[in-house]
Amino acid sequence: MRKDNTAGAATNRRRAASGDPLGPNSEIGRKLKQYYDELVSDSVPDRFAQLLSQLERAQPARKKD
Repeated sequence: MRKDNTAGAATNRRRAASGDPLGPNSEIGRKLKQYYDELVSDSVPDRFAQLLSQLERAQPARKKD
């Protein structure tokens, strides 16, 4: 049991020394960031832009009521 604890401590030291505090979770974080960046860079579909425009026009009319 002592060997396992020593091995785990050595792994934690390597992670800290490499500047990767998340360890295996870093890959998940990189993939999520990549997915988010791709999603944000996509253009808005024309139909969705039309619906947003209609909604913006309808909201000032509701405020006057």
